[in-house]
Amino acid sequence: MQAETKHSRSVLGTQLRLRLGHEGNTTPPIPASLDTLPAIPVVDVGSDFPVATLDVAGDVAHALLDGATRGVPVALLKRLDAISRRWLVRQSNPSLAEIDEIAARLGRPGGHFLSVNYEWGCTVGVGPSPDGRSARLTRTLDWFTPGLGRYVMAARVAGQAGHFVTLTWPGFVGVLQAMAPGRFSASINQAPLRRAGGGLFALDWMAAKARVWRSNDRPAAHVLRTVMETARDYGEARRMLIETPVAAPVTFALAGIAPHDVCIIERTERQAHVIEGPVCVTNHWHALDHGAHSRGIDSERRLEAMQKAGGIELDAAFPWLKPPVLNDLTRLAMVADAAEGRLVAQGFEEGVPATRPLELSMSAQASTERPAAAAE
Repeated sequence: MQAETKHSRSVLGTQLRLRLGHEGNTTPPIPASLDTLPAIPVVDVGSDFPVATLDVAGDVAHALLDGATRGVPVALLKRLDAISRRWLVRQSNPSLAEIDEIAARLGRPGGHFLSVNYEWGCTVGVGPSPDGRSARLTRTLDWFTPGLGRYVMAARVAGQAGHFVTLTWPGFVGVLQAMAPGRFSASINQAPLRRAGGGLFALDWMAAKARVWRSNDRPAAHVLRTVMETARDYGEARRMLIETPVAAPVTFALAGIAPHDVCIIERTERQAHVIEGPVCVTNHWHALDHGAHSRGIDSERRLEAMQKAGGIELDAAFPWLKPPVLNDLTRLAMVADAAEGRLVAQGFEEGVPATRPLELSMSAQASTERPAAAAE
């Protein structure tokens, strides 16, 4: 493995700015050859990583905001920001000052609202490595917002309990997927939608949002960030993910060091159902309310396909990544092994690669990184 090239924040920011492609368009045509695609940038940061990543790539954050808010009136975004900030104040959210700073630096509506609003689908499997020596987490992230695959970055964070790497975006306050070498890997899936508004999806969605705004608990992505920063091992992370109240239902996936330390945790705001692994999950419940609306594209078929994939190698060619697990909304694929301190990842847009694969190796004290070899 070649030595890592250290990047200053100004150089890294320039590299990300070059990735914007066409002005005002976050989804330019994707080249057919991997060797023409950009690498996933890697940056070393501290506990202030959302602000630090914004420092290196502020205009990337603006490009992503453009895609996420296109067609939304400015007046409505301002109103949603005000509601979101009041909600954060009411729950005494520890990230409020950070979100305020990010919103101020962005200098545009949407900063507070998009820090607490998540709509995505995911496919995850946790289980032993093929050789039976460790635990692995395999993950895809599906999201409507264009550009998330092209502009993903790997932030290596110096946390209170040790280093971890999170695949993230400039200014993003939570954690959706991460690997802590020598501790555990974890990720979030959006939960199914309760039929709380009469069974019609749009009304059920509005009822769910109203319930969130009445909650005094934190978003799941904020909770997972705390777990990555402070949990010392799989057992402590598992307890925190089971016991910490959340603002809305969610599914957590967790893989420790030992091959048997794997589980899925289906959560409502105050209750938890734990499914010991090996196990796969998408965006419908295994054990909770089976009457809920599934999320994402073809949740049931994605689950079946992931179950058939079996043990997953740390292979940057991602041979398991096939439709329907790979679909037009897939933005990220990742395999993580905390025992080995290794992670492979790649960004996607419209069902095709948007970055070169990344192979990352870390220990609790030091880390090295290299892009995977390019291939057609």
